[in-house]
Amino acid sequence: MPNGLKTALLLGVLSGILLVIGELIGGADGLMFAFFLAALMNLGSYWFSDKIVLRMYRAQEVGPAHPLYRITERLAQRGGLPMPKVYVIPDASPNAFATGRNPQHAAVAATEGILQVLSEHELEGVIAHELAHVKHRDILISSVAATIAAAIMMASRMAMFVGSGRDDRKGGSNPIALLAMMILAPIAAMLIQAAISRSREFSADAGGADIAGNPHGLADALRKIDAVSKRVPMDANPATAHMFIVKPFSGQGLMSLFSTHPPTEARIRALLQPSR
Repeated sequence: MPNGLKTALLLGVLSGILLVIGELIGGADGLMFAFFLAALMNLGSYWFSDKIVLRMYRAQEVGPAHPLYRITERLAQRGGLPMPKVYVIPDASPNAFATGRNPQHAAVAATEGILQVLSEHELEGVIAHELAHVKHRDILISSVAATIAAAIMMASRMAMFVGSGRDDRKGGSNPIALLAMMILAPIAAMLIQAAISRSREFSADAGGADIAGNPHGLADALRKIDAVSKRVPMDANPATAHMFIVKPFSGQGLMSLFSTHPPTEARIRALLQPSR
């Protein structure tokens, strides 16, 4: 399915969840408010989702004097891509992501932790992976998912406070249905993200290996990031977890059911298989 169609489908499904939450919270008025909110989120997520996510993580843009910029510039030229903006995230956990609505308006962000942990060869593999996401035009759908899923989770939390004050005898929502939505809406959003993310990671791994010239830097980087991030997890918004090269938190317990990434070991095996 083309990514443009995937984006439209994702916007429709996540917006529908938002409308249901609005109706459960506020009846007809809540539905109307959710409709306008969904319309605003759809417009805003297309044009500004990259800025929203970058600001969420306090990312700082860096220029040609920064080593990350020079690595990105070299790999972008090798991959035949426009030069994206380059950002550093002030976080000790090693991770990275790409965002933007198309290759002409893309950004690559890496944490301070990943810059400290990886060698230049390994960092090249990571940035090449992110540029493959840009080349495959994965970044719009991933940024849109992050923005609207965050709105769904916020609306679900609001239901906890607002829904309890509704009076069923006056046409209010069924409290059982409201409770179910508070639980199921974030789960639905996370499952949708997982569905669009798992296959994309294998494709971006392969594309990144092609851009970098070999799969070994990325394979070594994935091993190291996976190990260190478990000891130094990132305080990440679950709605954006699918954007990172490796899941930013440990994912133990219930969260492991909604992992947006394939197992790191499986990704490394696919990268290093003899047919590559």
